[in-house]
Amino acid sequence: MVPEAFSNPGRFWRGNLHTHSNLSDGVLDLGVVCDRYQNAGYDFLCVSDHFIGLFGYPISDTTPFRKPGFTTLLGAELHCGTMQNGDIWHILAVGLPPDFTAPNAPDFHPKADQESGAEIAHRAREAGAFVVIAHPQWSGLTLEDALSIESAHAVEAYNHECGVSSERSDGFHTLDLMLSTRRRLNLIAADDAHFGLKDHFGGWVMVKAKENTPEALLQALKAGDFYSSQGPELHHIEVRDDTVLVRCSEAVSVIAQGHGSGTRALHGENLTEAAVPLERFEAGKWLRITVVDANGKKAWSNPIWLTD
Repeated sequence: MVPEAFSNPGRFWRGNLHTHSNLSDGVLDLGVVCDRYQNAGYDFLCVSDHFIGLFGYPISDTTPFRKPGFTTLLGAELHCGTMQNGDIWHILAVGLPPDFTAPNAPDFHPKADQESGAEIAHRAREAGAFVVIAHPQWSGLTLEDALSIESAHAVEAYNHECGVSSERSDGFHTLDLMLSTRRRLNLIAADDAHFGLKDHFGGWVMVKAKENTPEALLQALKAGDFYSSQGPELHHIEVRDDTVLVRCSEAVSVIAQGHGSGTRALHGENLTEAAVPLERFEAGKWLRITVVDANGKKAWSNPIWLTD
């Protein structure tokens, strides 16, 4: 069995799904942000400014900055409802329509009469967006919080800005616990760049699509036809009878993670192919792959379900 990201026609396009401009709390103008990503070799970008009244509920219009070889997706970081720790929700919505109805979210503080995080996530998905639970560690999410967002397509498993600013970049623990409840979700890496720190170009998605267009990219994101990276490349993944075969750019570690303590790792130098045994993953029914290069940079596959 080969995941569709590695079997479908097309090529991989590099993009960042979580970024801010000075239309909310970022430092740079919208056009400058787009130029920075294009000049850094990205194929696409979503500027996801904070969708609250303080900033005029922006869905930042990046369409004027699309160029040959570089496109943009419209989106926003949505805020509404209260998590168990009393803070307001942060939910990434990529592919929002420009007329998405604003919630009652005047600022970053929860209000008693707001719709819940689950409700605004549902509205975003119904409006056509790719919905992501943002930075679970930074937000202090509980598992109960995370499971309440039933409309999510993915978890933000690596957030570069949260790592730089507060050493809270992780979403893998939340993701793995959700997977072990049989919730089928994917994962993304993203910058969450504001450009006030060196918080950019640290994590991205590689989306498999025939064309670098907003429509094709959004369809592939929803289908899970992508992987995430800080630099290493995943070329092929294939589940066989008793192993999972991984082909990648040069790596020192190829690791499979699954339910509970289920892990297997192969280590070496200049690894470009590895066959990881499957015996630790049969009970949990899922696994995901992490590849680590000699500089400690990582790439992550989406979860692979071993049975339907």
